Amino acid sequence: MKKILLTLLFLGTMLQAELTQVWSTPSFVNKKIKIIDIRTPAEWKETGIVKGSYTIMFFDEQGNFNVENFLRQLSMAVSKDEEFALICRVGSRTGMVSEFLSDKLGYKVINLKGGIMKMMHEGYKTVAYK
Repeated sequence: MKKILLTLLFLGTMLQAELTQVWSTPSFVNKKIKIIDIRTPAEWKETGIVKGSYTIMFFDEQGNFNVENFLRQLSMAVSKDEEFALICRVGSRTGMVSEFLSDKLGYKVINLKGGIMKMMHEGYKTVAYK
């Protein structure tokens, strides 16, 4: 009976998981969807950030990560059933992280393909990271 219940709970989580892939554009900012910037502090300082975005580093400069720390910070920014977007420099890291969050943890994630660089290339003016 426990196995059946756990299986049903797991399937329910899988059905709620949602991953959307969209190109990173300046107009996306107007959608009022929370944006989580998973780049490093050095990258935030170099290019600036999307105004109103949440800066929560996933991979450090050496490529290491601390999932527990990231999820703790993420839970302070978004609720489990809230749709949100992930952005990085060009979309490589967010591709991996968004699949993990959606497929394994049931989050509703939008992966901003092309990252901050595409958005800036299309004329978006970032704000300074403080």
